[in-house]
Amino acid sequence: MADRQERAAMLRALDLAQSPGVPSHPNPRVGCVLLGPSGEIVGAGYHRGAGTAHAEVVAIAAAGARARGATAVVTLEPCDHFGRTPPCTRALLQAGVRRVVVAQRDPHPRAAGGLERLAAAGVVVEAGLLVEEAIALNSRWTFAHTRRRPFVTWKLATTLDGRSAAADGSSRWVTSRAARDDVHRLRAHCDTILVGTGTVQIDDPHLTVRHGFAAAGLPPLRAVMGTRPLAAERRVHDGAAATVRLRTRSPHEALEALYREHDRHHVLLEGGPTLAASFLRAGLVDEVVAYVAPALLGAGRAAVGDLGIGSIGDALRLRPTDVTVIGSGDDTTIRITSAPIEKER
Repeated sequence: MADRQERAAMLRALDLAQSPGVPSHPNPRVGCVLLGPSGEIVGAGYHRGAGTAHAEVVAIAAAGARARGATAVVTLEPCDHFGRTPPCTRALLQAGVRRVVVAQRDPHPRAAGGLERLAAAGVVVEAGLLVEEAIALNSRWTFAHTRRRPFVTWKLATTLDGRSAAADGSSRWVTSRAARDDVHRLRAHCDTILVGTGTVQIDDPHLTVRHGFAAAGLPPLRAVMGTRPLAAERRVHDGAAATVRLRTRSPHEALEALYREHDRHHVLLEGGPTLAASFLRAGLVDEVVAYVAPALLGAGRAAVGDLGIGSIGDALRLRPTDVTVIGSGDDTTIRITSAPIEKER
């Protein structure tokens, strides 16, 4: 079959995978297109979320008898294990699919091995078509299963002179209403919101997605890290979303628990300057989203705690990936998205 037809089918599968309303947690977004002997589309489908039929099964059902002898073009390697649904490899073999072309191999150790199972049964397999696009589709999920920990985005709100609160401790509101709305958009794209016990006790945040930015699927998990006790009347206990206590001060232990025990892939770090500094010192911040208000305080709490840096040459350098002005007039904030970069050796 012509490479052009399979490429077009993979682009269609990628488009299907990111259909509106499909949650990005806990399962990856996946699309599948079945091509007949002449390259015509005989079936297509996508995964709609945990517990629903996988993309391959949906496409096979749409194709019916025409699935026999077809080529399955899939954005992610078909699974070869029993989870909430049977293995996709079994469905492909039972349908009589002749060839399977995937973009991305599955990085999840429990789900991998699908192509080997299919090849052993006589199916022609190929991997790597539009693999970069497929990885970008599920970038946080891929990162988590490759690194065995969640991707961490640190969100901070600060004045131009780097203050997150005034000298009297007041911090509401450092940035604009437009910026606060945008934070809820950011929360909706993460599966976990992480703060420390100090933030919960002092600020009593709700840590939910509001302002019209509802997350697809379940709301983000509220994770509170630290060893001090929390008052029962704190809002994280109100049942609006699930809350988990991480009784550790170690960023490594906290992320390990979120990945291994709670299957979390993307953490939004919203804690105070001390918690942020601990993650930065541990090298566990993968993205920084800074909301910078055009305001000056001159004194007050710094946006981040001591990083142990004594010289400008040792500064933690960031590479900006996006700079956007949010709001207008007096309701303006600058959002700067950056990624830490390694120091030159």
